[in-house]
Parts: sequence; structure tokens; C-alpha cells
Amino acid sequence: MARALADRLSTQVFDADDFLWQPTEPPFRKTRPPDERVALMQAMFAPRADRVLACAICGWGDALIPRLTQVLFLTAPTEARIIRLRRRERQRPGAALAPGGARAQEFRAFPDYASGYDDPAFAGRSRVQHEAWLAALACPVIRLDGSEPPGVLADRALAALDPAAQGA
Repeated sequence: MARALADRLSTQVFDADDFLWQPTEPPFRKTRPPDERVALMQAMFAPRADRVLACAICGWGDALIPRLTQVLFLTAPTEARIIRLRRRERQRPGAALAPGGARAQEFRAFPDYASGYDDPAFAGRSRVQHEAWLAALACPVIRLDGSEPPGVLADRALAALDPAAQGA
């Protein structure tokens, strides 16, 4: 959705995970220290007047909150999120993810981990954590049904972001 929105706005999209994770092979093995993440975002992301940021920065990106003008929060049923996660993971170079591959077990385990998102007692990234972060923001928070296709979501986001589209 973020890429579709950025395309419609003729701007760049950044993924917070690109700042969170150090480039490793295989990926997602080592996180950058929080101060390094923020410094990298301050250098690459923050100076731009127009940009779209995908993924949450709660828990480590507080220094960037004043730069946020709107936040889009997508929600989707657990099953829809897991299907999307599996599809995204399959787009990565695949031999390691195939049964018996070096990352096959990890490929199977990550959706199980991610399915805990809606559990209030879950220790990882969770809806409770995100809702608390959203409640503290000064900028508008626009909620969208994340189970819709990316293009539809981008159109709905544009309509919500554009006061003229709302008759204002």
C-alpha cells in the first residue's frame, strides 16, 4: 500500500525495516542500535518534504514523531495478515525458503510469531503496543481496512488525506 500511495503522490517510499535492520545475509538477523536508526532516518528520510514511510517506528523513532503529518494505520484479520506475510516472504530469493532449505523452518515459524500481534499478552510487536503509540500522537491517525488490495487502500488513503475530497 505504501508503494502504491507514494506512486500516486509522485514521491518516495521508505520502509522503517530498512532503517531497523542491518543488511545481512540472510536478512533480518541483526538490528541497528536505536541511535543509529534515527541518525540514518534523519539523514535520508526526514529532510524530504514529501515522503511515505511504511511500518511502525514505535519504540525507537520518537525523535521523528514531530515530522509526522498523518499516520495511516492498517488493520486486518490475523488470517489475512499471515497470507500476506507468506506471499511477501515467497518473493524473496526462494531456494532457502523451500522445504529442506536453509531458511525453511524460519519461513514456517515467522507467521506463527506474527499471529500473536492481536494477543494483548504478546511480547513482540502488538496491536496493544501500536494503539498506545497511536494514542500519544499529535497528528491525525487514519484507520483503514488492510485486507483490501494495495491500490484500493492507496485510493482510500488519498481520499482521507485530501480535505477537498471530504468536502472541506
